[in-house]
Amino acid sequence: MRTLRVQHGFTLVELLVAVALMALMAAMSWRGLDGMVTAHKRLTQHADAVLTLQTGLAQWGADLDALAQQPNTPSIDWDGRVLRLLRQGSQSADEGLHVVAWSQRRVGDTLVWLRWQSPPLTTRAALQAAWNQAARWGQNPSDDDRQREVRITPLLGWQIFFFRGGAWTNPLSSADAAAQTSLPQSPARGAGGSLFAGIGTNGEPTAKVATGSKAMPDGVRLVLTLPAELAVSGVINRDWARSGLGAAQ
Repeated sequence: MRTLRVQHGFTLVELLVAVALMALMAAMSWRGLDGMVTAHKRLTQHADAVLTLQTGLAQWGADLDALAQQPNTPSIDWDGRVLRLLRQGSQSADEGLHVVAWSQRRVGDTLVWLRWQSPPLTTRAALQAAWNQAARWGQNPSDDDRQREVRITPLLGWQIFFFRGGAWTNPLSSADAAAQTSLPQSPARGAGGSLFAGIGTNGEPTAKVATGSKAMPDGVRLVLTLPAELAVSGVINRDWARSGLGAAQ
């Protein structure tokens, strides 16, 4: 008499349960992977935002460190909207001077901190034109002006203070005006309209960088208010002191 062997397989219910479990595990794995990708993306954005801000602040300090002085020409000016600087070139001694401007402007739906820089300037006429152009850029930039600007970081607001006469003052206040003292001007140089050493009419070096007719501040304080959604948010202060002077208090 033969023994009948019964072979057992998976029932349809068991298969459905197994498929459901596999789908649940796949969904959980996907959520975990998606969370890792999102976290990595946020970390990358955080690092990029911090690096961009650090680079902008480093450029701010470099511009102030390179301030140049010319007779009857301000080296630094703040009109409440645009900070204009006259700085030496960074490539070589005979590169020329640059007019640099910092401002805040709405780009799309975001207020952005911006930097603008002129081409190298080798004549007084070019310097004056660039100085005026920097002011216009802060108010109503042309397409050509926008080509020379760099976006630094979103910004809710910013303030500038000068350190003169042993105290921090608003550059637009009467207290700051009273703290300014006139500096002696350097003797006039040869014809040709050259600005500084290295571009005399005969191609030979001329006098050293001249002293301006307005006193530069002993220090500059930058106050930035950053949006809450940035990696670094809140109020940031950055103080700069002229070389050879103690840190402004």
